[in-house]
Amino acid sequence: MTRLDRVEQTRDPLAGPPLTPRTAVIWSVLRAELERRGGDRLTMLDVGGGTGGFAVPLARAGHQVTVVDASPDALAALTRRAAEAGVADRVRAVQGDGDALAGLVEPGSVDLVLCHAVLEVVDDPAPVVAALVAALRPGGAASVLVAGRAAAVLARATNGHLDTAATLAADPAGTAGPKDTLRRRYDADSAADLLRAAGAVVEEIHGVRVLADLLPAAVADSQPAALLDLEQALAGRSPYRDLAAALHVFARRPA
Repeated sequence: MTRLDRVEQTRDPLAGPPLTPRTAVIWSVLRAELERRGGDRLTMLDVGGGTGGFAVPLARAGHQVTVVDASPDALAALTRRAAEAGVADRVRAVQGDGDALAGLVEPGSVDLVLCHAVLEVVDDPAPVVAALVAALRPGGAASVLVAGRAAAVLARATNGHLDTAATLAADPAGTAGPKDTLRRRYDADSAADLLRAAGAVVEEIHGVRVLADLLPAAVADSQPAALLDLEQALAGRSPYRDLAAALHVFARRPA
């Protein structure tokens, strides 16, 4: 049985709300890591964790989570959310951005680090990833989610913006010019190479939202269970994985 096979498609005490195509694959990998740790209470870091969509459920499961985010409004919402969930003592909010991470976190102090939708917007992803890996204790793991390049090219092309799609495809960073909201996008190799360069061992790469962003809302809304099943089935399989809107890389600092 794979990690993805173990995802429950119902309300889950760890994941919080019902699983969706945007979160199910990630929660599956995280849950398998927690199971591997045998019920230990872990110290976690969520970089760019915003209002606590991951941090609060993890804290409810008994773990200590520090959220680093540049937005004071998001951190205020996180604090309220943690209090309402009864885990205010297990969630710490720190204002700061990914580029300054090395100065915000003590090296070798974290069992699990989450860095979702951050590496596409920071000034330079390499030192941020180096700081992520340095923050881990030996044997600790990193959950990294990045925007997928191929999906962005296909989305522009299918919407009729062929010039923009061509620019995205040709640009070394996978951007569509100065008006693009993201500084870079990734494929599986470029995302994995960042983590390997920082000394981490890449264990798994999955696609997130392989189909969810392509389907008409009426289809997705009328067959949510079927869509979730299909997303999970395709998440780890090329070429489907590589066409996903986002790529989830799970890596580990060697023990």
